[in-house]
Amino acid sequence: MEGERETYGPQADAGKHNMACSDLNDLCAHLNTKISNIKKSLQLRKIDQEPSLKTVLSKVVHEMFLLNNLLNKVELECHHQERQLHQLKELQETLERDYDEARHLGENMPIHLPKANPNSAMSITVKNEQTKDAEVVHVKKQAKEAKRIKEAAFITSEEFESVPAYMRGRLTYNQVNAVIQEINKAVVSKYKIMRQPTKSMSSAVRNLYFRFQEEENKNTKGEFFIVEADIEEFTQLKADKRFHAILTILRHCQRVREIRGSRLVRYAIC
Repeated sequence: MEGERETYGPQADAGKHNMACSDLNDLCAHLNTKISNIKKSLQLRKIDQEPSLKTVLSKVVHEMFLLNNLLNKVELECHHQERQLHQLKELQETLERDYDEARHLGENMPIHLPKANPNSAMSITVKNEQTKDAEVVHVKKQAKEAKRIKEAAFITSEEFESVPAYMRGRLTYNQVNAVIQEINKAVVSKYKIMRQPTKSMSSAVRNLYFRFQEEENKNTKGEFFIVEADIEEFTQLKADKRFHAILTILRHCQRVREIRGSRLVRYAIC
């Protein structure tokens, strides 16, 4: 067929000749490039033997050494900055967590806070005082603290939440601490009378003093306690059903304990 007819004659020979020339030119160019690279390599190998280039080469080597040291320092500084960035991120997370906790505490601050234990401050004083005069002062303070009337600490919100639901009923956290405040008021009022000279007492106060003594027994020695009559005498509370329900919570939280005897229930401060 005509479409598949091969070309013969002078035109075919000319095409083959052009292809051969192109391949030969490419081969020559490739060989020339290789020869040029070999010449440059030989020149670079002999560069340190030429006086005019030896100084330049030494300067290049020196600059390369300095550049390498500089790159090492930059790398170390980058690692140091990465560590600092990591530490700063951890510090930021810690500060944010502390801030959230502080804000939560500020928003949920209980009305009544437990009182600080005075004995802890005294123990710190003992460690810090080294001289004999300071020890004498500490002994005086200790004797004074021994005379302090013991009071019940207010319960915390966590303690209140831990109280079984059947004990709490409809009572609230503030109601329980309000009763603790009144109990402390009764205890302080009672023992202030107990420490007064009898000669300075009025007739009514003396009668209270004698009643307080009659309520003592061998189990109350060294204890600070009150009875229901003291609640009604020194506070506005009533020894009713709600009061006894709160006393159950206070016993559960170890704020008071009962001392029974002679058909009388005494509520001692824990």
